[in-house]
Amino acid sequence: MATVKVTDIIDRASRIIQDTSNVRWTKAELLDYFNDAQREVVLHRPDAKTVNETFTCAASSKQTLPAAALRLIDVVRNVDGRVVTQVSRQVLDEQLPNWHNDPAAGATEVKHFVYDPRDPKTFYLYQKPQNTVEIEIVYSTAPATVTSSTGDENNLSDIASTVIGLDDVYSNPLLDYVLFRAYSKDTEYAGNMERAAMHLQNFANSLGVKMQIDAAEKADRLELERERIASQER
Repeated sequence: MATVKVTDIIDRASRIIQDTSNVRWTKAELLDYFNDAQREVVLHRPDAKTVNETFTCAASSKQTLPAAALRLIDVVRNVDGRVVTQVSRQVLDEQLPNWHNDPAAGATEVKHFVYDPRDPKTFYLYQKPQNTVEIEIVYSTAPATVTSSTGDENNLSDIASTVIGLDDVYSNPLLDYVLFRAYSKDTEYAGNMERAAMHLQNFANSLGVKMQIDAAEKADRLELERERIASQER
């Protein structure tokens, strides 16, 4: 459950970068960094924001996740029925080459699911279900973008009570990512490139993401990250 407020993250970042008047980095800019941070957390840790809900199957072996889903985490069970286990597509393909059409009439219960993260919004079910079959699925979703409508870049009073979209345990990685983005803006100043790289490393370490940045690679890594961010913002 989240209790940390979005503005708490922004205010802490402002103090750390020594810009409490928000002259160099406005609160609106830091809010943009915060929204990027939440998306970045879910990109690396899909389990950070999940939905567990009932899913009504299509009358096909192929199923498409809800529009809000980023990727499938698990298929738990038939609603009020048997569990559903994950199997390798290769196993089904080799042992039951016609499994996508077996049985042709459609089953009233699902036994297995197949999922490939390279096609994150699609999964397959065996046996092919009827369109009335309901299963319980868990999927990853993106946190809602937090926006302010005050019209003032340094007035976020309308979101003063808004909490972060992830559990409180992710508040420190979120702060580190905001600081990484802030320091990346001013890498021409002495020490800021190293500070940016440090906070990016802290962010990765907190999430258990392998991101090795040694002294010789810091500048190249940071520059690549800045170029990726710049391309997203264009």
